[in-house]
Amino acid sequence: MAVYTEVSEDEARALLQSLGLGDLTSLRGIEGGIENTNYFASSTHGEWVLTLFERLTHAQLPFYLHLMKHLAQHGVPVPDPQAKAEGVRIGPGEDDILHTVCGKPAAVVNRLRGRSELAPGPAHCAAVGEMLARAHLAARDYDRHLPNLRGLPWWNETVPVVLPHLDDSQATLIRAELAYQNHVAAGSAYAALPRGAVHADLFRDNVMFEGTPQQPVLTGFFDWYFAGVDTWLFDLAVTLNDWAVDLPTGHADEARTRALLDAYQAVRPLTDAERRLLPAMLRAGALRFWTSRLWDWHLPREASMLKPHDPTHFERVLRQRVAAPLHA
Repeated sequence: MAVYTEVSEDEARALLQSLGLGDLTSLRGIEGGIENTNYFASSTHGEWVLTLFERLTHAQLPFYLHLMKHLAQHGVPVPDPQAKAEGVRIGPGEDDILHTVCGKPAAVVNRLRGRSELAPGPAHCAAVGEMLARAHLAARDYDRHLPNLRGLPWWNETVPVVLPHLDDSQATLIRAELAYQNHVAAGSAYAALPRGAVHADLFRDNVMFEGTPQQPVLTGFFDWYFAGVDTWLFDLAVTLNDWAVDLPTGHADEARTRALLDAYQAVRPLTDAERRLLPAMLRAGALRFWTSRLWDWHLPREASMLKPHDPTHFERVLRQRVAAPLHA
């Protein structure tokens, strides 16, 4: 999250009132992240997050917002998009939970309780694994469809753009991995993988907890704006690549890996095809985020609070996933 578009207090106040959320008492830009403009907005009725979407369009956004609403209604703790009050006009491209601020598509969701855990232990990973499986199952009957916009077609388009910024060793690795992922995606085992709406970006800073380190209570998954229809295994792999790796080295942490996988499978056991392709999807998850971080690092957009992530972290993760495959 960052601030690309400055929102005035008057604009935020008018939006909250149109949603029946009381009077604005404070508005503060949120640092971190790279995609959208985000503010914490406090009102007489509660605490909210206002998001202005800088890349996603009015046409694309109903998939994400209604997915969050669907999951919230099925007992998965996610930010719940707030609807316009009765009688408020729905503008061009909008619906009841999709709004417009400063000419940009926008949403307001409730602010989750708790805080992110940036140094998780096995208990945190188990909670994440269980809730991720619940989210996958809850979204089975979600009837909107949007492909993962940062999936294989995007990797094929973006790798050539970032290649001029890589040294020979990096270029060799990224070309080889892209070829490998195209090969995997063309196979029958990949076609057999179960799929549905997925988060696709479930990093440590997108989950909130209360409780203690020994007995954490997961209070929510947020930032669903990379969601799309993809394999559940890819979503699990992306999650493992953040929650269960050692950040300085990219090495897999055995205890956290096992905790997350076991908790996930207690709710939704992996199929035989998923077990076979877990090593490939862990590599795919590392490639996806290495590519996107290279893109953000070398071709940045301006923002008043932009802090791009170091791309070399996911280069290390990819090298480790190639050298030491993980089997379920």
